Amino acid sequence: MPDRRRARPARKQRRALDPAAKIVTRLGGPSVVAKICGCSYTAPYRWQMPVNRGGTGGVIPQRHHHRLLRFAKRAEIKLRPVDFFLALP
Repeated sequence: MPDRRRARPARKQRRALDPAAKIVTRLGGPSVVAKICGCSYTAPYRWQMPVNRGGTGGVIPQRHHHRLLRFAKRAEIKLRPVDFFLALP
């Protein structure tokens, strides 16, 4: 008798989007970044999500750039203004 169990579809990988994912990781994670920016703890997660899932598509809102750059400088973490922009193909 053949096995009639259905194969489970492969789970879609949730991939964090750049440049937000690299910056958030470099600065210590979403909770640290949320404290630096003074925003909700979910905001850094949304920055790393695609637009079709309610995120910003890997873009950190510009109003947070200065705070993040200042924190990185004080903490001696290599972060440049150009890191906030998507690389052109």
